[in-house]
Amino acid sequence: MAHRVHTHWYMVEPGKKVRRKDWDPNDTSGFDGGEDEAREESVVLDAALDELQDKLYAEHKRKVLIILQAMDTGGKDGTIRRIFEGVNPSGVRVAHFREPTPDEKAHDFLWRIHQQVPGYGELTIFNRSHYEGVLVERVHKIVPKEVWHRRYRQINNFERMLTEEGTTILKFYLHIDADEQRKRLRERLDDPNKQWKFSEDDLKERKHWDGYMKAYEEMLQKTSTEYAPWYIVPSNHRWFRDLLVATIIVKTLEGFDMKYPALLQDPRSVRI
Repeated sequence: MAHRVHTHWYMVEPGKKVRRKDWDPNDTSGFDGGEDEAREESVVLDAALDELQDKLYAEHKRKVLIILQAMDTGGKDGTIRRIFEGVNPSGVRVAHFREPTPDEKAHDFLWRIHQQVPGYGELTIFNRSHYEGVLVERVHKIVPKEVWHRRYRQINNFERMLTEEGTTILKFYLHIDADEQRKRLRERLDDPNKQWKFSEDDLKERKHWDGYMKAYEEMLQKTSTEYAPWYIVPSNHRWFRDLLVATIIVKTLEGFDMKYPALLQDPRSVRI
C-alpha cells in the first residue's frame, strides 16, 4: 500500500546529537492531512496490519520487538490499545516492566528483559523496557554514573545480538512537552473513568522533568543504531502519534514480503 506519512523524518540518525528543542511535540507536518484524513488512513492501516501480523504468525520465520518509551501520560497504553485493537491476539504479546523484584535485582539488568523477547512468529511490545536502566535509575541515582553509562554499550550489544538472531527492533519515544503532561494529568483527575490512572508518584516524577529530558537526549543519541534506530514520535496530538507509529510498523512488516505457508499436500486429496 502507498503511505502518506514521511516516516524517515522522525528517525534519529545514528551518531547524531539529539537536542530535544529540535523536535516539536506538536509537529504533524509528516502527514499531508488532518485528523479526519488520518482517521481514514488508519482504517486502511488497521486492515493491513491485521493481515501482516497474521502472515508473521503463520510463516513463523521472523520476530518483531516494539519498544515504547515515554514520560508519564505520554501515551504508551493508548498507542498499544489503538494500533492493535483489531489484531488477532495470537502471536502478539505485551510485556510490562515494573520495579525489579529482589530476584531480578540479583541478576544483571538485562536478565529479566531477555526472558520477554519474541520468538519466531511473535510480535512483542515492551511497555517500558531495559531503557529504564538509563532513565529512572540515572535520574534517581539508583546506580552510580559508571554503571548507567556503560549500559549504553551493553544495550547496543544486546540489541545487535537480537537482530543478528532474526529479531527486527522498532523503538519509539513518544514525545510530549510539560504543558501537555499537565493537561493530561488534569484530565485524569477530572474524569471519574480515568482517576484510577492517577498516582501521586506522577507528580513526584514530574519534578524531575529536566533531569529526564537530559537523560532521554543522551539515551536517544547513544542507542539509535543502524540495526535498531529510535523514532521520535511527536505525541501532543494523539491522532498523529498513532498514525505515525502504525505506519512505521506496517511499512516494516510489508518489507518482509511474507507469504502464507503452502499446504504440503494437494488440498483436493483431503477427504473431510
